[in-house]
Amino acid sequence: MPPRSILITGCSSGIGLDAARVLKARGWRVLATSRQEADCERLRAERLESFRLDYADEASIAEAVAETLNRTGGTLDARFNNGACACPGLVEDLPRGALREIFETNLFGYHDLARRVIPELRAQGNGRIVNCSSVLGLVGMRFRGAYVATKFAMEGRTDVMRIELKVSGIEVILI
Repeated sequence: MPPRSILITGCSSGIGLDAARVLKARGWRVLATSRQEADCERLRAERLESFRLDYADEASIAEAVAETLNRTGGTLDARFNNGACACPGLVEDLPRGALREIFETNLFGYHDLARRVIPELRAQGNGRIVNCSSVLGLVGMRFRGAYVATKFAMEGRTDVMRIELKVSGIEVILI
């Protein structure tokens, strides 16, 4: 039986990098993505399969999904949405464009990626979508208003996806 496969975003450091390493060590086929090609090169040097995926770039998302399905023969067992960015500052000082940018990455990119993999997961009758949130998805924090807003929105969207996909065999998880 082939190893289970997982597409992980935000693997340049932190939780994404650790998840990629641990799951690979446990026998998963890990597709570890990052926004920057230099980070992908570093991941490949660690013998992880890696290519670019930038949540703020729709073409990058489409290419990454195509690359994933090409490498796995059209299947995917799990997707771990970990990538995110922050825009610290007082809410009153946040320009509209900065708010747009953080939502593009932390919410709209998650949404676009989900829309592109759900049909494949549904066709195979199972799969997992894991969304990484933060304590800031539950409570506000000074100077983190933009980030908090994206995490609150992502958590609400995740709850609705869990309800909508319940009968599909696709498990939606929030951590």
